[in-house]
Amino acid sequence: MTLDIGTLDIGTLDIERIRADTPAVAEQCFLSSAGASLMPNPVVEAVVEHVRLEQRIGGYGAADQQQERLDRVYDSIAALLNADRDEIALVENATVAWQMAFYAFDWRPGDRIITGQAEYAANYVAYLQMARRRGVVIDIAPNDPFGAIDPEALRGMIDDRVKLISITWVPTNGGLTNPAAAIGRIAREAGIPYLLDACQAVGQMPVDVGALGCDILTGTGRKFLRGPRGTGFLYVRRALLLQLEPPMIDHFAAPWTATSGYTLRPDARRFETWENNYAGRLGLGAAADYAGAIGLAAIEIRCRALANRLRAGLGALANVTLHDLGKDPSAIVSFSVRDHSVRAVLAKAAEANIVISASPPASTRLDSEARGLGFLLRASPHYFNIESEIDRLVEFCERLGAAKP
Repeated sequence: MTLDIGTLDIGTLDIERIRADTPAVAEQCFLSSAGASLMPNPVVEAVVEHVRLEQRIGGYGAADQQQERLDRVYDSIAALLNADRDEIALVENATVAWQMAFYAFDWRPGDRIITGQAEYAANYVAYLQMARRRGVVIDIAPNDPFGAIDPEALRGMIDDRVKLISITWVPTNGGLTNPAAAIGRIAREAGIPYLLDACQAVGQMPVDVGALGCDILTGTGRKFLRGPRGTGFLYVRRALLLQLEPPMIDHFAAPWTATSGYTLRPDARRFETWENNYAGRLGLGAAADYAGAIGLAAIEIRCRALANRLRAGLGALANVTLHDLGKDPSAIVSFSVRDHSVRAVLAKAAEANIVISASPPASTRLDSEARGLGFLLRASPHYFNIESEIDRLVEFCERLGAAKP
């Protein structure tokens, strides 16, 4: 790794050095880390180095030669989450991680799932499938006055039929940060399993599974963690882990121990399969180590500062409407530009070499319909961005206001 600045205060964080490790920032104003962020050099090098090794000696030989490094990735992700390595599974993406956990529950008619209004589409359609297949009931926890899940209102919904509390910590739109730790305390008190989708949180802020009180947490490499696409991970608390049988297994997850039987692994790798993208896995480990070297507390401070600067700038424009929720928004800024379609703004931004993205209403349908939202523009600065890039997007939107649609 070329960067090792520890957990220095944000005022001494060497942004110039970080940007040198991210050469793509010289080519564009990149503000889309909530989608797929820019990988730093050490991550790219880890991936490419292993692919070249596979080119020379084949995939099996490369995996054997790099077994120690590959094994350390579990330690890197465990350190990122403040978990134990045997509670970590490495999988293809966060969706697979979430599905392997969710479908491991033995759903029965009348079982209740409590979730939030801003729940992500990939999760919600799985709830709907279980409602159709097994008669599961989906209940939506009310929001507080600021648009986040109200923990005390959620507490009042709990009865003996609640089988799972499942929420998205940082939804894909709206800038919201749900009170994950407060919900975790309620789940623990009630003895109800708690599944936390942390895709947009990991790499943007500190994630401590003990402090969060979650039993299951899922994350991805490609977003704020700045890892390769096609990488993800699953945390399952040890006490719950041994109670769950994955919905699908192979001979890695459950070795064939007798002619007519198998034995599930005693660790979270029971949720994995034998075949893996080892180059991507090494890149994921490098991304976790890179974020850890900077310090997640410092990263969170800078991310929120840049996002708040962007909100302030956009909020001062008469032609821009912000659509963010919550008292302490994340580094995801959702907005619309009057008299300009999302598609038109994205096209003009691309011409100006500014990278932002869009969030469709179907991604968070309950929230979108409740607030009457259509497609939204989404900007998501990261710690490698600088203030002038934030101002550049604000100035771009201001110019749109003076231009004919």
